Amino acid sequence: MSRPRIVIVGAGFAGYRTARTLSRLTRHQADITLLNPTDYFLYLPLLPQVAAGILEPRRVSVSLSGTLPHVRLVLGEADGIDLDGRTVHYTGPEGGEGTLAYDRLVLAAGSVNKLLPIPGVAEHAHGFRGLPEALYLRDHVTRQVELAAAADDRAECAARCTFVVVGAGYTGTEVAAHGAMYTDAQVRRHPMRTGMRPRWMLLDVAPRVMPEMDERLSRTAERVLRQRGVDVRMGTSVKEATHDGVVLTDGSTVDTRTLVWCVGVRPDPLVESLGLPMERGRLLVDPHLQVPGRPELFACGDVAAVPDLNQPGQYTPMTAQHAWRHGKVCAHNVVASLGRGQRRAYRHRDMGFVVDLGGAKAAANPLGLPMSGPAAGAVTRGYHLAAMPGNRVRVAADWLLDAVLPRQAVQLGLVRSWSVPLESSSPEVARVPGRPEQSGKDAGTAGTAGTAGTAGKHADGDEGKKQPGGEPAKGQPGGEPGKNQPGGEPGKNQPGGEPGKNQPGGEPGKNQPGGEPAKNQPGGEPAERGPDAASAGSRSHGERAKRSQSGSPRASGKPRRAVEAAGPRSARGGSGKPGKSSRASGTGSAGKRPTAPSGPSRSAGQPADPGPEPPAHQPPPGPDIAPGPVRRTDGRAVEGDS
Repeated sequence: MSRPRIVIVGAGFAGYRTARTLSRLTRHQADITLLNPTDYFLYLPLLPQVAAGILEPRRVSVSLSGTLPHVRLVLGEADGIDLDGRTVHYTGPEGGEGTLAYDRLVLAAGSVNKLLPIPGVAEHAHGFRGLPEALYLRDHVTRQVELAAAADDRAECAARCTFVVVGAGYTGTEVAAHGAMYTDAQVRRHPMRTGMRPRWMLLDVAPRVMPEMDERLSRTAERVLRQRGVDVRMGTSVKEATHDGVVLTDGSTVDTRTLVWCVGVRPDPLVESLGLPMERGRLLVDPHLQVPGRPELFACGDVAAVPDLNQPGQYTPMTAQHAWRHGKVCAHNVVASLGRGQRRAYRHRDMGFVVDLGGAKAAANPLGLPMSGPAAGAVTRGYHLAAMPGNRVRVAADWLLDAVLPRQAVQLGLVRSWSVPLESSSPEVARVPGRPEQSGKDAGTAGTAGTAGTAGKHADGDEGKKQPGGEPAKGQPGGEPGKNQPGGEPGKNQPGGEPGKNQPGGEPGKNQPGGEPAKNQPGGEPAERGPDAASAGSRSHGERAKRSQSGSPRASGKPRRAVEAAGPRSARGGSGKPGKSSRASGTGSAGKRPTAPSGPSRSAGQPADPGPEPPAHQPPPGPDIAPGPVRRTDGRAVEGDS
C-alpha cells in the first residue's frame, strides 16, 4: 500500500507549524510536500527590527529544509487547484511549471497587502509584508536622511525628513517607533546643515493606536510614540498620494518622499478561485479546520474562517498567534483523517500580546497583566526568543551588539523601488530582471480599488529604468546596450548579426516566395489597426502563455489574482491550457487604463513581445524600437492598473 501524500501550500506561521507537527506525527509513514515561493519561514513580528538595522535579514529567516526533517520542499507558487483531480498546479521561481498530486491538502497561503481606493497610493506607497520590503525601507530611509543632510533648501530637507506611516495597528506602530529611533541616531552623528530633524507621522482612521488590542496597551504605545516626537493623528488618513507628498482627509498637505502602507491585509486570493463557501475572502471551515463536503481539504491561518468557539457566531482574527495554533491542530486532524488518533476542535485561550517599541520600551499584557517600560521590554524579547523556531542565539547576539555598538547606517541598494510594488501579491519575493513574473504579483489585491500607475514609479523618485534606483535603460550607462551599439546585440544586416529578411540565409520576406503573406493582403493577417484587428493587448492563448509576464494560470475557470477595481471582477484571456485562465490584471479606479509610455518599455522581467511585423510598404523601424504598439513588461497590462 502506497504512503499517503500530504501537500501543504504556504510556509507562513500556519503552514510551517503544520509541516513541523506532521513530520513528527506521521513517523515516516506519509509523503509530506511543502510548496512555498521561498526556502525560509519568515518570523514576521521582528521585521520592523530588520528595517531599523537592529537585526540582519537572515536572523528572522528560518531555513525550511534545515528545520523540517522528512518534509520535501518545492519552490513555487500555487497557480490552480483541481479539487476533483486532487492536484495542485504551481509555477517555479524560474518560470517552470509543475503539478503535485495529493491525498490530503492543507491550504495555508497566508495574506497579501490590502489596498483602498485612494488615488496615488498604488504608485507611491510601499507595504511591509515581506523581507524585500523591509530591506527596501531601510535603504530608502537611510538615503532620504543623507540627501536631506546635504540639501541647502529647507523645503526639500523637510520633505525628505518626513516619513508617513498609514495604519496604527501592530505593524504600523512598531515601524513608526523603530523608525524614529533609527533616524534620530543618524542625525545625532551627522547633523543637518539646516538644523532640522526627522519627522515621523502615524495616521489611522481608528480612534486610538492599536484598536484591536487592550486599551492599556494602546495608551502605553501612544505615550512612547509621542515621547519620541512621532506625530500621531487618529481619525485621519490619506486622501491622495503624489510623488511630492500626501493630501490628508483633514485637508492638510504633507510634503514627503516616504509613504509606508500598513493598513492591513486580506486573505490570499488563491482560495477565492476554488468556488467554495467564503466568509469575507476567507475559506469557511469547521472547528476541525476541515472544509465541509471536502474531507481531503483543510485550511488554516489567514485564508481560513475558523469558528471561534469561545465567542459563538464569530471567527478567529487574522493574527500570527492564531495561525501558529491553527497549524498544530490542523496537523493532528490531518493525521486523524488518515486513521491515526482523534480529531481536535480548535479552541484558543488569549495569552496576551506584546509590542516591541524599540530600545527598552515595550507594551505587553502577558496573561492579562499590563506592563510597560524595561520589564515589558524583557518580556517581549523573551517571548520572541521562545516563539522563534530557530536562530535564537543569533538574534540574541544581534540584540546584544545593538545595545553596545552604534548601528551601521548604510544603504546597500540591493532592493530597488520597482522590485517591491505595493500591489504585489507575493511580497516575500522581490521582482528580479529576467525572472518570469506571475500576474498575481502584478495585479492588485481584490475587493479594493487601486489607482492607475506604473510599478516602477514610487515615492523616492525611482521611475522605471531611466531614473536613479531603477533598472537602467538600454543604451544608458549601466544599462543593457542597445542593438547596433558597442557590446550590444548586433543588428540585422550587420556583421555577426541575424541576417535580414530578403537577404541570403535570412528569413524570406513577406510577399516573397515561401514568405509569410503581408498584412492587408489576401490570406494575410489583418492590419494592426484595421477594422478586423484585435486590440493591442489581445493574443492567442498559447502566445500569451509563452510571452506574457502576467499570464500565469490559476484555478479552473477562475483568475488567481483579482482585479483591483471598485466594480465587478473580471479575468483576462486564458493561458492556452484547458481548464485554466490567467490571473487578471488590475483596472484603474476610473475603469480605464493609462496609455503606455513611448519608447522602449520599462521592464523588470523578460523583454517585451515586439508585436506583429509592420506591413511591407512601411519603412523598417530604427534600432531597438519595437514595431507596432509598445507592450509593457513591468508586470502591468498596457491598459491596466492595480
